[in-house]
Amino acid sequence: MVLGIGGNELRELSAPFVVPCPVGVTIRTRLRVSPGDAAVLTEVGTFLGSLASGDLALRSRQGTEGDGASWAGRKRTLTRVSSARWAGSITRATHDQWALARRGQSEEMAWLRGQIARIEARLARPLAAKADRRAGRVRGYATRTEWHAKSRRLRALQDRLAVLQADWTTGRAHVVRGGKRLARLRNRLEEGGLSRREWAGRWQAARMFLSADGESGKRCGNETIRITGAGEVSVRLPAALAHLANAPHGRYVLDATVAFAHRAEEWQDRIAADRAVAYRIHHDAVRGRWYVTASWQRAAATTLPLRAAMAHGVVGVDMNEDHLAAWRLDAHGNPVGSPRRFHYDLSGSAQHRDAQIRHALTRLLHHTRRCGARAIAVEDLHFTEGVSRENGRVNKRFRRLISRFPTARLRDRLVSMAVEQQVAIVAVDPAYTSRWGAQHWRRPLTTATRETTRHDAAAVAIGRRALGHPIRRRAAPPPHDQGDRVGHRTVQAGWDTRGREGARPRLPGPRTRSVSPGGEAKAGDQRAQDRCGHAAEKGTLRDRNAPPLGLRGFGPHPELGLQDEPSGRVGCRPVPGA
Repeated sequence: MVLGIGGNELRELSAPFVVPCPVGVTIRTRLRVSPGDAAVLTEVGTFLGSLASGDLALRSRQGTEGDGASWAGRKRTLTRVSSARWAGSITRATHDQWALARRGQSEEMAWLRGQIARIEARLARPLAAKADRRAGRVRGYATRTEWHAKSRRLRALQDRLAVLQADWTTGRAHVVRGGKRLARLRNRLEEGGLSRREWAGRWQAARMFLSADGESGKRCGNETIRITGAGEVSVRLPAALAHLANAPHGRYVLDATVAFAHRAEEWQDRIAADRAVAYRIHHDAVRGRWYVTASWQRAAATTLPLRAAMAHGVVGVDMNEDHLAAWRLDAHGNPVGSPRRFHYDLSGSAQHRDAQIRHALTRLLHHTRRCGARAIAVEDLHFTEGVSRENGRVNKRFRRLISRFPTARLRDRLVSMAVEQQVAIVAVDPAYTSRWGAQHWRRPLTTATRETTRHDAAAVAIGRRALGHPIRRRAAPPPHDQGDRVGHRTVQAGWDTRGREGARPRLPGPRTRSVSPGGEAKAGDQRAQDRCGHAAEKGTLRDRNAPPLGLRGFGPHPELGLQDEPSGRVGCRPVPGA
């Protein structure tokens, strides 16, 4: 821990780092199928979906006893009714689904343990007891009614944890193919505004399986679902549905053709070289459309060193509920130009929200390229504790705000989109950026025609932390200093700038009656001009070998901008008679 002003403990800050580039690529386009093609795809997807459901149930019953031998046995069983490639895709998808469910169980158990510990700590405190951070005590519940309600919630959470622990021990995973939300909507069709037939269509579409893994060395990179360079789509039918084939070798060729608009050249290069490309065909029952998704992996790009990414400055970005606040900083940490805001609206459907985020991030990346920067600094946010009802916050509006804040979606989208624009993403510790940014940068950056907001100041703080500079501005020397005057040295200079801490250029003529122009023995040495702790100064209150003082009573704090060398007479007085 680090001590701040007033004795409050500040947590240790993690170093900024360049976010590695993603290696997965996914593109999607619409598949305009005929009624005959739709009927065949529906029958094939439903049949393979039933095989995938049975395989997932079998894998869940095996629990922790599932190993490579059991995997091979399940694959041989599926191969008899489908094909070896379809069986391999189904078993791989089953393994991924079971592993995802296990990770979800682990995270939920950790969350439940944290909730139980917080409730027990607050139940142990007297009613209306205040929190004491120094003693590590949380506040008590306000009323007896709230205490009783939380005790009942504690019992419910303990029961949930016991059930999860039993499933975790046996390795049993509860997964609903098609989605738990859609399954529960079956008993509330009036609330969703659906008829029984509409719900059945959505349920069938969600449980279909038409996914095939890619194979390097095979024609067009995939032998099960093949898409040629001309856009022809053909599917290898399972053995049980071989009678539906309209092409040799048990294949069905669709009447529709495919044309990818995004990253089409990269996709064409892969299929021309017969490199692996995975495909997934799915049906959107709400819109009544079919789509095909292509995905592949490419070689991981070399991550730039942090110093190289910051060579041309950085754009600090503060993520908020409805906008991104951005401000460009040069390599020395000085704000350049005016702040920018990129708004988005997170209301409406999921497609609308996703489009709004993409549009805001696209404008941010274009602004970064125009201003000459090659890096964007963002906070490494993880809102896992802010949504809790037991963390001492009673503001429901704040919890709802944190819950709907799209941190993960913004971060993932920004990283994947920045790779194509050759822009590096630098993640910094989010601690105290809003507070210190408003404290040190809001008023200095406010002009007669521009009101600097708290979010704009936080963007400056984020950018300075990414550059390795303290958030606090360089402090001016004390008034009427012998070497300089008030109002200079508030702009950040690079560590390698010559004379950054030296004297100002001397004006011609004597400055005092007793000193001739240029007659000082050490005119350019700032430490020699009545600076405490200099080697030529004798008889000070503190030992010359002691570490230099920052603020009076506190040691140097790099994050607050306190330098190791004092800038004036701070905390030092000469000994009488020296």
